Amino acid sequence: MSEPGALRMRVDRLVREVAKFGVVGGLGVLVNLAVFNLVRHLTDLPVVRASIIATAAAILFNYVGFRYFTYRDRDKSGRTKELVLFLLFSAVGMVIENGVLYAATYGFGWDTPLQSNFFKFFGIGVATLFRFWSYRTWVFRTLPAKEAVQAAESFLEQTPRQAGRKQPDRV
Repeated sequence: MSEPGALRMRVDRLVREVAKFGVVGGLGVLVNLAVFNLVRHLTDLPVVRASIIATAAAILFNYVGFRYFTYRDRDKSGRTKELVLFLLFSAVGMVIENGVLYAATYGFGWDTPLQSNFFKFFGIGVATLFRFWSYRTWVFRTLPAKEAVQAAESFLEQTPRQAGRKQPDRV
């Protein structure tokens, strides 16, 4: 395949991946904001605690969506490791997301429902950049390209002479 053709295929795959990530992430944002506002209005919990509960609900929703929709074609051999890494990177994203909300609420005193939702949403956006990079890099690893696997298998099946090695002379 030509270099421009291979580049185009990689870009197309990345665009599809970003679109699928966006669909799951967008639904996760809706879950996050809905749970946040429900907890905030139905309980007396402080704003950041309500946000942490909402983020945890969204993390569970997103794992199912990413594993079975966005990254369903990725390596499934190490599910325990995958889940641990997902939860680790999600926890870092939770700190980023709720750190923004914490700074706005307790650092600047912006605590109206509109301000809380704005900074919750802004924190989700910042954390999403980190999550996209970490999930695709570390959690949902890409399987080797079929062409690379086939090339490796055909190389292993070659006789030493076919592989460019000199066979010992027979007497």
